[in-house]
Amino acid sequence: MSSVVVVGAGAWGTALAIQAARAGNDVTLWARDPARARAIAASRENPRLPNHRLPDAVRVVDALPAVADAVLLVVPMQHLRGVLASLPAPAAPHVVCIKGVEAGTLRLPLEVVAELRAVRPAAVLTGPNFAHEIAAGLPAASVIAATDAALRDRIIALLGTAAFRLYGNDDPIGAQVGGAAKNVIAIAAGAVTGAGLGENARAALITRGLAELSRLALRVRRRQRRRRTSGQPGSARARRSRCRLPERRQAIVNSAGCGSIPALRRQQRQPGHRPRDAYS
Repeated sequence: MSSVVVVGAGAWGTALAIQAARAGNDVTLWARDPARARAIAASRENPRLPNHRLPDAVRVVDALPAVADAVLLVVPMQHLRGVLASLPAPAAPHVVCIKGVEAGTLRLPLEVVAELRAVRPAAVLTGPNFAHEIAAGLPAASVIAATDAALRDRIIALLGTAAFRLYGNDDPIGAQVGGAAKNVIAIAAGAVTGAGLGENARAALITRGLAELSRLALRVRRRQRRRRTSGQPGSARARRSRCRLPERRQAIVNSAGCGSIPALRRQQRQPGHRPRDAYS
């Protein structure tokens, strides 16, 4: 039997613990407050998710085990960094099950995990899910996003069931941006409805909002790429190479005896023009 650790005993964390047990795993549900952990363990029910009894396979604790097959991070986004810094998490893949952006740094959840758990493979679980429906076992679907295909398959095998369908996705940045920014569109759509502007206006807002989300995801992806390469030795050489590019172009022009790039282009357009060896 595989073991799954769920960090965060709120409604969503408790629902995921129930789902992980339903999928056949031995589950550890971590609560920050020892007294609260004992109360949930004794009653087998979380007041934040009433009327859903914890399966026997779920153990509620206030200290993490040393070994696990996966760690689900289900704490509020603004507390993620503090929780990771204070907990000696098991050496296992981390699955971010939260949405949002860190205030101040504008980091996405996986970026925070990468800073504090650099050696851990990580993925994102995200989808249109309500905690009480997942706990009840009602049909639902979600996405496991990670660049590592083997990691995606591993998490899907751990958590997926016939009623909780998990689909792999290789774009964790897009999944995180969509999860964080979708509520902005939802609030605006509600404002359009409240103002009585009609369904056409609401549909247009949602459509254009999706287009903006796509562009935002692309910009965040470029930002992460720049951050990864800025400290590499080759990046400095590339910048120096780009800085010398105008000098190289001018050297070609000088060797052609034209004086300027526009003049060189005009010469090349002349009938019967034959390029010199220096710039052919």
